[in-house]
Parts: sequence; C-alpha cells; structure tokens
Amino acid sequence: MKIRSITYFCNPKYPLDETVLRKAGEFLANAKSAYEAAGYEVQTTRLATIPFPKLLNGKASRLPPLAEKLSGMLKQIGLAYAALGPALIEFPESYAVIPDAIAAGENIFFGGVMADKANGVSMKAVKACAEIIQRASTIQPNGFANLNFAALANVKANAPFFPAAYHDADAPAFAVAVESADLAIEAFNGRRTMDDGRRALISEITKHGQAVAKTAQSLIANSQLPVFKGVDFSLAPFPDDAHSLGGAVEALGVTKVGLHGSLAAAAILTEAVDRADFPHTGFSGFMQPVLEDSILAKRAAEGTLTVKDALLYSAVCGTGLDTVPLAGDVTAERLTPLLLDLSALALRLDKPLTARLMPIPGKQAGDVTEFDFGFFANSRVMALESAPLNLPLGGDEAFSLNVKR
Repeated sequence: MKIRSITYFCNPKYPLDETVLRKAGEFLANAKSAYEAAGYEVQTTRLATIPFPKLLNGKASRLPPLAEKLSGMLKQIGLAYAALGPALIEFPESYAVIPDAIAAGENIFFGGVMADKANGVSMKAVKACAEIIQRASTIQPNGFANLNFAALANVKANAPFFPAAYHDADAPAFAVAVESADLAIEAFNGRRTMDDGRRALISEITKHGQAVAKTAQSLIANSQLPVFKGVDFSLAPFPDDAHSLGGAVEALGVTKVGLHGSLAAAAILTEAVDRADFPHTGFSGFMQPVLEDSILAKRAAEGTLTVKDALLYSAVCGTGLDTVPLAGDVTAERLTPLLLDLSALALRLDKPLTARLMPIPGKQAGDVTEFDFGFFANSRVMALESAPLNLPLGGDEAFSLNVKR
C-alpha cells in the first residue's frame, strides 16, 4: 500500500495569497516526511481550493489566467498538482471556461457539478459537462487533457482524490488518499472462503487506516495546523497486475472482471472498506479507472468489460466511471445520456459518483489506445451505446430524486 496523495484544502483568496500557498507547501512537506518516517511511500502532495466560481466571485472569465498563474507557482511551493474545484450549477456560465483553463494551466484540475442534493439533477449542467468533455478532447492530439476534468454527482467537499477534490470553508484542512488495490489481491489470493478473505481485508484496511490517521493527528497536535478530514481508503490501483483492482475481483473467483459475479465482488470489496474502523472521507470504495488498471484495461480491450458494466458496478462501488477511452468523434449529445444515468444513480442511492471520460481524436471503438503515461495501461477504445435524448429527458429541466429507503 502507498499514499497516493496528501491533499491540502484551502481558500487561497483572489488574487492568490502567496502566504496561504506557502503555508500549504510547508505543511505538505512536513506531512510527506512524517508519512515516509512511518513507512509509507508518498506519491504526490496536492492542493485543492474552494470552487473557482466562488473564489472568483462569479467572474468565470478570469479562470484561464488564474489556472496559468497557479500552475506556474506549483514548483515554487513544492507541489505536483492543484485543483481549482468544480463549476457550479448556481453559476451556469462557469462551465464553458473550463476547456480554456485546462489548456492554460498545466497540472491544474477541474470538476463540473451535474447533480447535488440542493439542485437535484440539472440537465443544463449535465449537458455543459458533456460539452466540456467533447471540447477538452481536442486540446491535445491524444485526448489526454480530459485527465484533468471530472463531472461530479453528489460529491461532497474534502475528497482528496483528483479531479473531484474541492474545499468548502476558509479554514484549511487536509485528507489522505491511498493506493491500496494490492491489499485486496493479497487478502483473497489462495483463500478457500470469501469470509476468510473479507476478514483479512478488513483487518488490513483498519490497520493501515488507523496508522495513517495516527500520523495525521500527530501533525496537528497542539497546533493551529489544518483540520484532518480523514482517509479516502478507495482501493485505487496502479497499472500493473500486482496492484490491479480488476485482479482483486478475479482473486475473489470471477474468471474475468466484466462477467457476472463482478458486481458481487465489487460490493464485497466496497463493503469491506465500509466495515473497517478508521476516519472515512471521500469515496472510500471500489475504484475502477479503466486505463489506470492493467486487468481492467485488458478486459476492456477484450470486450469483456463494457461501459455499461462499469456503470452497473457504480451502483455498489465508491467512485463511478474513470479514465474510460471513447471514440474521438463522440458528440456531447451522446455523452449526455451516460452522464445523466450516473447522476441519477448518485442521487437515488445517495452516493458520490464521478465521470472522467476520454474521447480520443481519430480513434473508433476497438482501436488500440497509445498513451505514453506512467500511470496508464493501454487498452482499446470502448463502445458507447448511446443516442441523443428526446423530450422530455432531453430538455433543460432540473429534477429531484428522493433517496431510496
């Protein structure tokens, strides 16, 4: 298990207050050292702000230069990545500026809220997020820019995984995201019964979750340092078989992830995280990023794992659709129904879900992906069974969905 990120949440003000940013960098440097001393490899340290429409007092046109400026400051404060939060339903003009901001700010991430409890499902926002995905796919020839954007449904503040991360207060806070799919593989490999594997996994998650929290508490003891929000113990993968959550599903007894039985495995793994005793935050569940997981990428390339499968597993897992390779000519109108389905799941089941979709210019379903990125395992472009919506779903209404009891 590794620490994927220590994420510092703050309101950096506008114009950017360099004192706030320096304090963030200093805290994260100390936190990284503390976790390394505790025996954990720390992959990245990150900064997440309040949603940019609020940071900019509704002046959305200022986002691209802000992203460019913050990008230029990251190395100065010793950070790898920053998130400027999501476009908000209350600020409808905030969505359209995101592709330009992605192009302007290297290593700056964004979200777009499609649905939340206050507004329900906003079809205008769903369509706006689809437009962002389509436009961002053309920023780079390989469609890679969509790595920096996620459409959000029912996602609360202080989730440390990007691109979903954002803050909702002036006082700073921090949280820890882990990379832990290997724990699930080890827990179930060679087990004769599911319950033996589950007990082993819950025990390991509890042990590491409490250790991560203990180090966090030591960082803030007797000081005015940020509030600790908890650990997002999502079973995040790395793109090799030893760290594949798809591999964990298959260790549970499913011949190939994507076949029937996979949903039950996803539910068991997610529930193990729920049962473990540690301070939870964020998604804390089964993470299924197709291009960040070697087995998921392989099964998608074979056609065993489909977009519909991943959406189905979102009903019992923690995150949603992530790094899904799609045809480059997919339109916003065809992306909209998929985003709508995800939003409906999130509100009806009262769970956070995101969609990070990656149309690849010049590619069609079945074509091989060709990303040169250390955190990706290449696959094939996945088919999207979707068509533009007709009325009434195809309108611009917002509608509520009561939580299933």
